[in-house]
Amino acid sequence: MTVRRDFQESGRCRSDLLIGRDEALISAREQLSRGGSLLLHGTAGIGKSTVLRTLAAEYGESARTVLRCSATESESHLPFLALADLLGLALDEVSGQLPVAQRVALESALTGRGESTLQRDGLALRLAVLSALRALAAKGPVLVVADDLQWLDTASTELLGFAARRLGDDPVRMLFAGRTDGQEYDRYLRASTPDTLAVRVNPLTRSQVEMLLEHRGYDLPRSTVREIHRTSAGNPLYALELGRALAENPTPPRPGEPLPVPTSLRALVLSRLEMLSDDARRTLLVVSAGARPTLALLHEAGRENAEAETAQAAALGLLATEPEGPAVRFAHPLVSAALYAEASAQERRAAHAALSTAASDPIERARHLALATEGTDPGVAARLAEAAALARDRGAPTVASSLGLLAARYTPADSVPNPDEHRLRAAEDAITAGELDLARDIARQVLDRSGVPEQRVRAWIIVIDTAGHAMTEVDAVFPQALADAGDDPQLLALIHYQLAWRALLVEGNFAECREEAARAAELAAWAGDRHTELMSLSFQAQTETLMGHPDAPATIKRALKEPQDPQVTVHHNGIGSARFRWLIMSDQLPEARATITTLLREVRRRGSVESEVHFLRCLAETELRCGHCGRALDLARESLRLARDTGIGEVASGMLAALAEASGGDVDRALALARESVEHAEENGDLMYLSRAQAALGYARLVAGDAPGAVQSLRRARELEHDLGVDDPARGRWQGDLAEALVGVGELDEAQEVIDVSRAHALRLGRESVLAVLDRSEALVRAARGERDAALAQLTSAKDRLAKLGYGLEEARAALALAELRTGPPGPGPTPAPTSYDEAARLFRRSRALPWLRRVDAATVPNPAPQPLVQQPQAVAALDGLAAMERQVAALVMEGATNREIAGRLFISVKTVEATLTRVYRKLGIRSRVDIVRLAAGRHPK
Repeated sequence: MTVRRDFQESGRCRSDLLIGRDEALISAREQLSRGGSLLLHGTAGIGKSTVLRTLAAEYGESARTVLRCSATESESHLPFLALADLLGLALDEVSGQLPVAQRVALESALTGRGESTLQRDGLALRLAVLSALRALAAKGPVLVVADDLQWLDTASTELLGFAARRLGDDPVRMLFAGRTDGQEYDRYLRASTPDTLAVRVNPLTRSQVEMLLEHRGYDLPRSTVREIHRTSAGNPLYALELGRALAENPTPPRPGEPLPVPTSLRALVLSRLEMLSDDARRTLLVVSAGARPTLALLHEAGRENAEAETAQAAALGLLATEPEGPAVRFAHPLVSAALYAEASAQERRAAHAALSTAASDPIERARHLALATEGTDPGVAARLAEAAALARDRGAPTVASSLGLLAARYTPADSVPNPDEHRLRAAEDAITAGELDLARDIARQVLDRSGVPEQRVRAWIIVIDTAGHAMTEVDAVFPQALADAGDDPQLLALIHYQLAWRALLVEGNFAECREEAARAAELAAWAGDRHTELMSLSFQAQTETLMGHPDAPATIKRALKEPQDPQVTVHHNGIGSARFRWLIMSDQLPEARATITTLLREVRRRGSVESEVHFLRCLAETELRCGHCGRALDLARESLRLARDTGIGEVASGMLAALAEASGGDVDRALALARESVEHAEENGDLMYLSRAQAALGYARLVAGDAPGAVQSLRRARELEHDLGVDDPARGRWQGDLAEALVGVGELDEAQEVIDVSRAHALRLGRESVLAVLDRSEALVRAARGERDAALAQLTSAKDRLAKLGYGLEEARAALALAELRTGPPGPGPTPAPTSYDEAARLFRRSRALPWLRRVDAATVPNPAPQPLVQQPQAVAALDGLAAMERQVAALVMEGATNREIAGRLFISVKTVEATLTRVYRKLGIRSRVDIVRLAAGRHPK
């Protein structure tokens, strides 16, 4: 086999290089697995070469011969150079099989020892390349790999294309990559086979850029990552260069300023800028400084020849040639950043000064006025503070935070309010926007410089807030905050509110949490701080609701009294959220949905990210209770994406997503999410959500058919809730699942004990849906004890009650239990009549409860006759027929790895694992993971 040295290093040695390439890799691997050819295309630096190397390493293993070339711009004028790279090492192997005329022409072209040209030896050369490839393919599969097709010399392109169009069924695959900067890729296809699939390599998302930077060791705030993603437009090369420059620069950019662009990236665009006139460059600088520049705005800013100057820039590829709407857009954000970075400070100030009078929006005018001003200026600071308030009202907290920091920069130290007041308000806006790293950094700056007790306590509260559920990390903050608060009731109220959260998350003590929240409400009322009083009462009400405390309704009424604070009403820990929790635990599902939908709409308008994550999760929970599993799954996934992007509420959103996946999606994904949530909750010391995560894991295991695993997780959830002091079974709703799992492992007495204890609490609190689910579970206990008629009656009653309450999924589960009881236990013998399961199937389809519907389908499949053993060599041959990636995935399945575990070990996505398994099933004629194990063991798949 002929292998260039480049291929002897695995393409998987750099896992970070495959981040965000799942979609491209899935399509590419499917095409190459079918024996087809592939063209990867995209912009410069987008990662085409990385994907190319990875695929070449994977599929090069199954090829006898790998031929490679990688052209460069400086050598693109040299004829036959790419062909020499491809066939140079293989020439000795095939030359003896070529006719003399072809051999002479090819040797002359590849070695340069003759005067061979396309004009002179065109036909002989074309036939020689075709013959050479066929000769190599006759000995085994050939993989031709060519990178940077845009620099391939014309002669080599022509010869490759001629051969490719005539190879037919010869086992030659072509794997190419070429740059398409807004250009069509069709011109590259002429060098490849007719069946070539073109796959575009797309930009990375913000979260993928963050993963890439983290993997390279660049520890940057999320707000900075957001700017890197915006400036790089998702290009991984640009993002890494920007990240490196920021990591090496001890002085971060000041508020309102773009990211510093390293010299390596400036060189990509500055050569074209040099072709502009001075006036055109000044016009482009105004475009770069503006937020939404238009030709009309440029005229207002004094750029009289804006049309001609922007047209000149567009002709050079600096501006978009087909702008959407009236805005003037750069072809790439990096062009704007490089232009701004290259300008002098005086030129920048001049551009901002022009825009400070030309812009129509007051927020923009204030920002440009500030950036055009040197030194401190109370008037400018006041304008910025007003603009920040306006941005806040518009639901743009990120903008408000940036303006607040600018206000601090322009405020003299002895002014009232002083710079730290602006900084703290900016930090609070950053929390609203989900920029927790930025908020924490600002708070630390205030603590380093301020001696004012009120400011210090507010800064400590910001530090605590940004820790989220990982409050163990900031445990040492509380004594310092109490010392700064002294005897001030207003400041003490703020701290005791946070101590209530600490009691819940760190100590796992609901009773202490309730006491601290009540203390905070009392102190706030004494100080006349209605905002903190309402937040504390709302938290007290939620805690009492989860505890099943009898005072919960009275506390909710106190929290709903006037005067109200609109911010508290829609806050994720405010009275609206407390009322929602009461409604959903009291089985008032329509009211709960209406309440949470209104709250979600309002926080989206306000731009409150943490509240949006929370309320998306709450709405998903509501839809899950109602049996709308598809809708719940969509909402849960959206909440989890947003949580991961911002680092807010990841455990809670992961837990809810696990429940939704187990009910309406993929059980393997549900198990992975639940395990991840358990691990993170344990790492954070978050006992409240650890119990919820264990309950989610137990449910996922139950759906997966793992009754012993479900018992283990759900017992742990029970222990945690007991230690927390939670008595209300409507909080986690795991009791029926635990009883059902216990029946599955034969622990009938324990199952009945769980039912009896939970029923007593449910009766005291009036939890009708919980009582119905417990009746369903008790019917399973009775059936296991041989009390069939009593079990049927109890199941029928439970199903009807759940239907009236609107719990669609629980109703369907009761229908399934009825069908299983009526048809008897599965096993040898008569197959259950499909009609016995019709009602359960109908209800699960209505709920889009796909995992449960698959369980119904499995129950109604006729039991096949025993299959004879197949010989082990046949099984081995079947597995050996798989592609390299498919064999790796199948081998890990045999080890018992989940899809997520396989993805982690192979540095691919879960979607890629799923797609690969689908191909494995199709090739082997099987239907499940279990069949892979059976086949490997030498048994015929069932």
